[in-house]
Amino acid sequence: MTIKVGDTLPAATFMTTSPEGPKPITGDEAFKGTVALFAVPGAFTPTCSAKHLPGFKEKAADLKAKGVDSIACVSVNDVFVMKAWAKDQGVGDEILMLADGNGDFTRAIGLDFDGSKFGMGPRSQRYSMIIKDGVVQQLNIEEGGEFRVSSADYMLGQL
Repeated sequence: MTIKVGDTLPAATFMTTSPEGPKPITGDEAFKGTVALFAVPGAFTPTCSAKHLPGFKEKAADLKAKGVDSIACVSVNDVFVMKAWAKDQGVGDEILMLADGNGDFTRAIGLDFDGSKFGMGPRSQRYSMIIKDGVVQQLNIEEGGEFRVSSADYMLGQL
């Protein structure tokens, strides 16, 4: 079943990077306060690298000015890929990069898809959410490979 507005996010543990190396972070830690969460099918993929992540990086100050405490990106990739992608994109501390390496969180919220026909295996659908203390306030799921409702600009219009 797909998560919906008003639902509490399920318990989850992601991997992220720190100066000491990879470290786990729980959903309770990551989704505290008002969080702009967006998910991508894969790090380094064309739309994700050219539009999705750069849009949230570019609009980070605007999102925070509208009450967002933090911005997070989740992908079914390992923590090392997420670290390399963040470095490639010049993300710094603006966006919390959450590696859902086994896709546990993505499956638990019902937003997974099978990318095997593209050689990608299990992946996340492209979406964005506004979360307040772990509860979904807004949910924007892309349909048919589009990139519109999960963008930073679209989210700004919802705040």
